[in-house]
Amino acid sequence: MEASEKQTMLFARLVLMLHAAAMQYLGKIKNPISDKIERDLPAAQGMIDTLDMLENRTKGNLSQEEARMLTQMLQELRLNYVDEANRPPAPPSPEGGAAS
Repeated sequence: MEASEKQTMLFARLVLMLHAAAMQYLGKIKNPISDKIERDLPAAQGMIDTLDMLENRTKGNLSQEEARMLTQMLQELRLNYVDEANRPPAPPSPEGGAAS
């Protein structure tokens, strides 16, 4: 594998990891440890902000494919964030704690 191919793969892996973490914090996918859907909007915003910073700091240094992937992931996360932020809070769980 050439160095440039490896860099492209590592970049995609980083973006996908941050995207998956944000989706988990948005409550769109299960937390693999607790096996539950959990929402943590401030943490999701942190992941989105990190990807936004990455987009800004790498502008002009990415291939067209890398830039498109990053832009599409950010758009998806931002739309999901707005959807979740406008959703009413979940009712308390039967155990007495608040549901996330």
